[in-house]
Amino acid sequence: MKLIMRTEFDNLRLNPLHDIESDVNGDKQVVKIFRNQQLISKRVILKKSIRYFAIKGYQQYLTEE
Repeated sequence: MKLIMRTEFDNLRLNPLHDIESDVNGDKQVVKIFRNQQLISKRVILKKSIRYFAIKGYQQYLTEE
């Protein structure tokens, strides 16, 4: 997985074809985005740090705005 921009993550998150799963463990929160049961992106919030990750080739799952 590699770092992506927030706008790209939001684009993936708002796509109705994608499933979203959220998990909270203490100070760490993870939001995962799936397409056909395959993890394509995730957001990790740890204290005040927010990072967005996606698989290689995630651009094919982006929608046109």
